Amino acid sequence: MNILIVTQYFWPENFRINDLVLGLIERGHQVKVFTGIPNYPDGTYFKGYGLIRQSRQDYFGSKVIRVPLIPRGKGGGLRLALNYLSFAICSSVLAPFLCRGKIDIIFVFEPSPITVGLPALVLKKIRSIPIMFWVQDLWPESLTAAGSVRSPKIIDMVTWLVRMIYKGCDKILVTSQAYLDKIEKVGVSSDRLYYFPQSAEEVYQPVVIESNAPEDGFMPTGFRVMFAGNIGAAQDFATILGAAEILKDYHDIHWIIVGDGRKRKWVETEVQTRGLSDIFHLIGRYPVESMPRFFSLADVMLVTLKKEPIFALTIPAKVQSYLACGKPIIAALDGEGGRLITESKAGLSCPAEDSNALAGAVLKMYKMPKSQLENMGKQGRKFYLANFERNMLIDRLQSWMQELLQCGVT
Repeated sequence: MNILIVTQYFWPENFRINDLVLGLIERGHQVKVFTGIPNYPDGTYFKGYGLIRQSRQDYFGSKVIRVPLIPRGKGGGLRLALNYLSFAICSSVLAPFLCRGKIDIIFVFEPSPITVGLPALVLKKIRSIPIMFWVQDLWPESLTAAGSVRSPKIIDMVTWLVRMIYKGCDKILVTSQAYLDKIEKVGVSSDRLYYFPQSAEEVYQPVVIESNAPEDGFMPTGFRVMFAGNIGAAQDFATILGAAEILKDYHDIHWIIVGDGRKRKWVETEVQTRGLSDIFHLIGRYPVESMPRFFSLADVMLVTLKKEPIFALTIPAKVQSYLACGKPIIAALDGEGGRLITESKAGLSCPAEDSNALAGAVLKMYKMPKSQLENMGKQGRKFYLANFERNMLIDRLQSWMQELLQCGVT
């Protein structure tokens, strides 16, 4: 098949769509990626990129076409709106001219914003190409959860836009089963909805690293609770810091943050203010390829989200990475995420935004025998292979694409 991937984010930005493109190429498909200029999460164009520079690239055999956008800056409301709208407008105007050649299927990758679907609708209107839309974030719920939009008029307008985009798609895929009812309520029939969870790149495997590994140099001695990923508002670092403060007399419990994001400076200030410098360590962002090595040095992995109705429907992508590496997990999550950790027997879950409960879960795992923690990790790995394994999911996606190709545009 000739597949066009439409995504605002793509390599060298770190998103799961990168690996999905590789999986489709491995299966012999011709893939083009229609995307923006990389600027996530720092908010500025990556080195070597600009409005014209690196507008055409090759990614393991896929052709990458980039369109201009306004970088997200520090992630404030106005700047994010400009970032979203600039990509939506530029991509919609340029798609008919830049996305030439044979295209059998358009596959849209949608973490926020929902407007990434607009250029796909333009191409469908002009060329009658079927669209498969992969929902990572529910809109408008994600906007209200982040607190960036409160105006009822804007919410109503976004809701109308969501309905229009969903109506124009032939198949809609969701990363959480809890999304299904929500999307049906905006007028999407169940026969167009498919559960397609995120997987993890093949690099995410259980590993044992050498005793003098460079990663070990970043690690304090003691019980290591590791969080990997974005340091943002949704990840609720106030609760993590609160739990760390509750347990600060346990000097050998260390909180290790591997990642970066727009809340990092606030976290660093809070660490100093609360006197947590000896036990709370922010060691920066590292490539995907090095993550399993860092994970191998942790005793438990940590995942958190704020207490919002939309987040209770969400399974954070890092959960699959943790499971794939066979690490025990502490999840301060409501709803689907917490349920998954309990069901997999991979660790402990507690309510979101509850520092006392999180501290209690950490302390409980701290006191567990190492063998019990290892067993949790093995249970998680087993659950991952049964439900989220990469090649199984890509094969499933490929079969749906072939089915859609046979059925044609709706």
